[in-house]
Amino acid sequence: MTTKTASSTTTTTTTTPTEKPEKSAAEDSKDHGVLYLGIDLGTSRTSVAGSNGVRATVSSFVGYPKDVVSMKLLKKDMLFGEDALENRLALKMYRPLQHGVIKGSGEQNGQAEWHENLKAAKDLLRHVIALARPRADELVYGVIGTPAQASIKNQKALIEVAKETLDSVMICSEPFSVAYGMDRLDDCLVIDIGAGTTDLCRMHGTMPEEGDQLTNTFAGDFIDSEIEKRIQAKYPKAQITRQIVKTIKEKHSNVLDDAPPIVQNLPVEGKPTPFELTDCVRDACKLIVPPIVDAIAKMISSFDPDFQDRLKNNVLLAGGGSLIGGLDLAIEQEMHERLGGGKVLRTDEPTYGGANGALKIAHDMPADFWQKLK
Repeated sequence: MTTKTASSTTTTTTTTPTEKPEKSAAEDSKDHGVLYLGIDLGTSRTSVAGSNGVRATVSSFVGYPKDVVSMKLLKKDMLFGEDALENRLALKMYRPLQHGVIKGSGEQNGQAEWHENLKAAKDLLRHVIALARPRADELVYGVIGTPAQASIKNQKALIEVAKETLDSVMICSEPFSVAYGMDRLDDCLVIDIGAGTTDLCRMHGTMPEEGDQLTNTFAGDFIDSEIEKRIQAKYPKAQITRQIVKTIKEKHSNVLDDAPPIVQNLPVEGKPTPFELTDCVRDACKLIVPPIVDAIAKMISSFDPDFQDRLKNNVLLAGGGSLIGGLDLAIEQEMHERLGGGKVLRTDEPTYGGANGALKIAHDMPADFWQKLK
């Protein structure tokens, strides 16, 4: 295994038999000259897993130099991920996805914003595909994960974005791709907590239908906003930004009453000053538990009564939000109080769960299916 790490990406090349099982002659013929990609195009992070063993993830930020001075300084037409964040004062910054879809798509009189974010989304996708290191002689087929209830308009927009950089593309829901990648296809409820949305998908041995999926916006960005409000209310002199809040959350997020105290230096009139933020972080993180259990209750109560207990005891927590300390136990506890029981498990790979599953879907689709999508 060879690992290469840069400031904005982490790329891993793997050639172990468990990652790449032996193929039959027919499968070898199908795959000849084709690179399959699973892509989790997220509001906060975008991850890709390739059939060549490469995996990469990057923060979903795109930055363009503001003027000739910044262009001279940076010597690049665009920057991505952490590189963009570190140089953001010299850049016009875009986070092109909001609630898992292209920002500005549902707003009236927002055509200019829509087109700017559409361009940023194309550049981000092109960058992520390049990180997968496709060969010049390969066709590139990709499966892209989207929120469970993304509108038809946004799915079409994503397909148009992807067709400029992929030879063939299909869209699937993010929680479905997580379940598919883990072979959890029967009596399983997947909860994928991202930055923009929390998506639920009910698996019962067939392709999920519209009624098997739910989306809400009680996710990472919501938590960031609530932490920021609480810090501002408790410590009005502390200087904070959303990026500072996000960094604190990613390091310390938890819903546990006995978690270690969180003490963070924040500037006050330019001077770093320690602040106790334990309650601010914990109370904000707890706010997503009731809406998640509301959605679980809806998914279970509308399921076949003979199979409700199976579904209730097979809840799979995925996505970056699943890393919040004690969240699985907090959801379980509320399920016991409201639904009489339940079992919640975390995925092993929250960063790549969606991308891994999308890659597996891409592998399993027959060759003629991809030809029809071109």
